Amino acid sequence: MAASADDHSFTPPKPAVKRKAGLKKIPSYWHPYITMAKGRWYGREILEMVSTEFRDRSLEYYRYALESGVTTLNGKIALPGTIIQNGDILENIVHRHEPPVTDIPIRILHEVPGEYIVIDKPGSIPVHSTGRYHRQSLVETLKNEFGYPKIYTVNRLDRLTSGLMILALSSSRARGLTEEFTSGTIRKEYIARCRFEFPAETVICEEPLLTVDRQMGLNIVHPEGKPAKTIFNRMFYDAATDTSVLHCQPLTGRSHQIRVHLQYLGYPIANDPIYSSESIWGKGVGKGGLSSVPSDLRAPPVPPAQLRRSSPPPDSEPTAREKDEPDTLPVELSSETPQPISHSDDRTTEEATPRPKLLPRETGEDIGMGSPVPLSSEAVEVITKLRNMKDEEDDWSRWRDVIFRAKSGLVPQHVCEEIRARGKPRKVQQNMRKTFKDRQRGIVTFVNDTASSSTEPSPTTTLQAEREQIVDGVTLAKNVGLDVAVLDPEEAARFCPECYLPLHPDPDPEKLYIFLHALRYTTKTLGAFETEMPHWAVEGFTW
Repeated sequence: MAASADDHSFTPPKPAVKRKAGLKKIPSYWHPYITMAKGRWYGREILEMVSTEFRDRSLEYYRYALESGVTTLNGKIALPGTIIQNGDILENIVHRHEPPVTDIPIRILHEVPGEYIVIDKPGSIPVHSTGRYHRQSLVETLKNEFGYPKIYTVNRLDRLTSGLMILALSSSRARGLTEEFTSGTIRKEYIARCRFEFPAETVICEEPLLTVDRQMGLNIVHPEGKPAKTIFNRMFYDAATDTSVLHCQPLTGRSHQIRVHLQYLGYPIANDPIYSSESIWGKGVGKGGLSSVPSDLRAPPVPPAQLRRSSPPPDSEPTAREKDEPDTLPVELSSETPQPISHSDDRTTEEATPRPKLLPRETGEDIGMGSPVPLSSEAVEVITKLRNMKDEEDDWSRWRDVIFRAKSGLVPQHVCEEIRARGKPRKVQQNMRKTFKDRQRGIVTFVNDTASSSTEPSPTTTLQAEREQIVDGVTLAKNVGLDVAVLDPEEAARFCPECYLPLHPDPDPEKLYIFLHALRYTTKTLGAFETEMPHWAVEGFTW
């Protein structure tokens, strides 16, 4: 809606000097991840949960990793069919390959020692550990590279968003700032560059917002969403790029609020990979929102042509893409098709059949599982396209994820034996450390070993003896008639030698941020803070 602009006054600060961005990369490392079972995991098989909640690896790899014994529940190794229950403590040892972030440094704008700091966060850096990010997150970087022992986050910026953040250094200051942010007394001002010619008058958007897919971070306007309100004022229109630079005031703090409101109005952020793609949203780029009429239609994920399992007819001609991009792996070794496995566990579902049931990720039914409302066919189509876009950007690594079949079980190297389980009972911590040491020696304890009223210790068994139930990659491949891939050195370099992950190509540093910047916060207790104007917000900017 439009409103009078008479009460709007804004004086932009000086613009930042544009600096050519590079990449900041860190080596891969083994990392123990410990968490309490979340409510939405209760009653689900661990393989189904992991493959639905995380999409970085193929379903077959997640099965293989579980069979290698890298995941435990309550200190005891869990098999793929193990059922997650309330109160379970899940520990998963993962080989982290953190994506590169920009090498533009985090700037400390203001500091009161022991109380708070004000920073300018570059785009591409997530605030908290999430997904594939941990050491490259803002909080971990401030601890490890700046020496702050404790960081309390009181507000959050999207990973792709740059700009000002106030971070508390004490719990008392964190409580005070959190109250200010949640009560709405802090005035927040952002700068955005959107597509097309935005109206000259003030525009207010009050559409409710809802998160419908956590994997892709997708938020949409929906009648059952949370209330949200944003005020937009155009600073200038650039006819050369058909873009407008805006001053934005979010009066609420919903996830992706400015981005989704601008898309709904028909002026998405110009370089937003999620909300500004015509190939994802169509010619209207999501203007006016999506239908909210529920649909049960789902389709299984489809691999790219060059990695499909089925071979083309003998007399068919290769496509232009196949000529330019020859198969990187034998076609028999690619797909998300599940492999047969059997196991015994008193916390598992019925005994596996020669061809196990399809999991939600294989049927497409995982789309919408985390949504609080039923999804429309339009929303399902958008999520499907976003997933395909991400797979393509990652060089289809999830579909190339098959080399582990020719390897033995995962054996984490150089993992700290002192697994930190903060807030967990001492006995649980001791069990976790013991389990990890036993697994390194080839001795493992399985979840089904706990079903006994005896006071005797839980029996143990060797990993080799369990191979009748837990098969290695070569056997797994042979069981389903697959050939084991033999790679030349050049092709082998595309996979991690420790966890066999298909390595992702380096991203373009200029695609690691969007044209959205937190410029200024005005607080009641601390005063006002601001950054420079982002370099992309000046007239004449091109990209």
